[in-house]
Amino acid sequence: MAKRSPPISNRVRELREKNGQMSQAALADAIGVTRQTVIAIEQGRYSPSLESAFRIARVFGVGVEDVFGWEEAE
Repeated sequence: MAKRSPPISNRVRELREKNGQMSQAALADAIGVTRQTVIAIEQGRYSPSLESAFRIARVFGVGVEDVFGWEEAE
């Protein structure tokens, strides 16, 4: 059985770019994770913890649902 991506979509990359071209490393430092974790989140290969999701939203001054969306499986 093929491994599926998590059903969570995100706008992390878009928000980084709108926020003065913030680097993945800068976001990682701001939320206390590695750059590799930010890359995996942006690519949809990893769903962040609830705490990390809130930290990301706070960095950009938006709500969690403005960053992350839930896509129901068909």
